[in-house]
Amino acid sequence: MKKIIAVANQKGGVGKTTTAVNLAAGLGVSEIPTLLIDMDPQANATQGCGVDNNSKKTTYEVLINDSDINSAIAETEIPYLDVIPSSPRLVGAEIEMVSELSREYFLKGKIEELTDEYEYVIIDCPPSLGLLTVNSLTASDSVLIPIQCEYYAMEGLGQLLNTVRLVQKNLNKDLQIEGVLLTMFDTRLRLSNEVADELSEHFQDKLYKSKIRRNVRLGESPSHGKPIILYDASSIGAQDYMDFVGEFLENDSQEKK
Repeated sequence: MKKIIAVANQKGGVGKTTTAVNLAAGLGVSEIPTLLIDMDPQANATQGCGVDNNSKKTTYEVLINDSDINSAIAETEIPYLDVIPSSPRLVGAEIEMVSELSREYFLKGKIEELTDEYEYVIIDCPPSLGLLTVNSLTASDSVLIPIQCEYYAMEGLGQLLNTVRLVQKNLNKDLQIEGVLLTMFDTRLRLSNEVADELSEHFQDKLYKSKIRRNVRLGESPSHGKPIILYDASSIGAQDYMDFVGEFLENDSQEKK
């Protein structure tokens, strides 16, 4: 049975899409059938996987035009990783959905129609707490939160956790916190370690031991349309994300016992 994970943080520039892409790619290269759904109108996850975001079938057509979700699936260079692309057309989706009945459940209903046997469905949420993110959280089993190691790391986190609580209360009582991942970590900075300590205190066992260090190659890879494991497998960024994928799988297997 597939597990659906939303990668969310309404604060931009925290490595949200980088995490969604590289978690999905890491699962794919581990030969685990994985689907990445791009719910962000910026379509960065789509481009980061080398998929054309001018596709006729995207998350917009699936949600708004009631297109078959299976017909929107695009293959990637990684045999076990598929993507449902986004496009800028998705910008208007929230306005078009707002007057619809059960609008928070659109994505959930579509994911239930998937015919392929994916073990994991990863959803890259937009950097906001609007209807697209609420749809993603309502459709998911858990939410993974990437947090940048900087002074304002905790700012806005309360907002996100409050949204998660509201979704749990009103739309998806089974939604869990999958984990919190530290990104852009710099071992030389005292601030990075202070943020790590503070988050460890708040989230305890939900904070991943793996940390994603600052890495130039990691920043370059999206412009080449490749996850870091394909762009430069020997880079620090690739090592960090594969360590994270290993920890993620280990945690998940323990939960299933």
